[in-house]
Amino acid sequence: MDKLDAMQTFVRVAQAGSFTAVADQLQVARSAVTRQIAALETHLAAKLITRSTRSLTLTAAGSAYLEKCRVILNMVDAAESSLTEENAVPRGRIRLALPHSFGLQRLMPALLDFANAQPHVELLLNFSDQRSNLVEEGIDLAIRITANLQPGDILRQLGSCRLLTVAAPTYLALHGQPKHPAQLQHHECLVYSMSSNTATWPYSVADATGGMGGAGGVSGVNGQVQQFAVRGRLTANNGVALLQATAQGMGIALQPDFLADPFIARQEVVEILQDFASPPLGIYAVLPSNRYIPHRVGVLMDYLAGVLKDADQAAA
Repeated sequence: MDKLDAMQTFVRVAQAGSFTAVADQLQVARSAVTRQIAALETHLAAKLITRSTRSLTLTAAGSAYLEKCRVILNMVDAAESSLTEENAVPRGRIRLALPHSFGLQRLMPALLDFANAQPHVELLLNFSDQRSNLVEEGIDLAIRITANLQPGDILRQLGSCRLLTVAAPTYLALHGQPKHPAQLQHHECLVYSMSSNTATWPYSVADATGGMGGAGGVSGVNGQVQQFAVRGRLTANNGVALLQATAQGMGIALQPDFLADPFIARQEVVEILQDFASPPLGIYAVLPSNRYIPHRVGVLMDYLAGVLKDADQAAA
């Protein structure tokens, strides 16, 4: 039994949750995959996977072994890559975690171009706004859009985006236009549920009281970001859904420019509170803390950084 091959097959099965899916990936019979895992369990004298008619579940020993396999296989990958990295053709698998809307709208076309240009690289894409545990989930690279970096993150900034406050002309005609963020508490706001704080929106203000006698209960400091209370009946975990509701006149939304700009261009919504900027969000490539950066991942990061730089320059 080739131990490295067995480890690689085990990792594939653990990630896919299916013998059949791995057999399809490797273009072998399902029985060949099950025999390899069974031989590995016999060699280790430990049960790694619990099989049922509908699913596969790692045992405690399997979970611990999976983490060690990932470390070992990464070290092998690093050793091989370091010998020829300068002239190497990128090859191998990249598990990439992407924010849902940004990934689909801004990055997917670029990733398809990358896949066409790098035929030896296999991309496994996971679109979700949930924060992934890169090490536990075996993710090679995650793209995150945030103003709040986590301690210990290993990252590279690829770009940035702005948050825009928008509303439909029909909504503003019926309810009036807020002139200051403190007035948002009197409006219907459409809230993004994946935000770290759904009860308030951040704005940079010259005078947070806005000459309004402390409306919102915030005392002002010039140029300081303040949090302003918002309320609303509609909350969603997708920015496009909230913008669609905004365009229907259901309220006011705070959304990143890459989502809001098409709605503004179609005149479905207009930007408001332009004198009160929300802090920009950084677009970051985040790497697992226990990993050597494979050549293929570095090439993808460089490519995405170039794509986003070109997009920022075109928008300037």
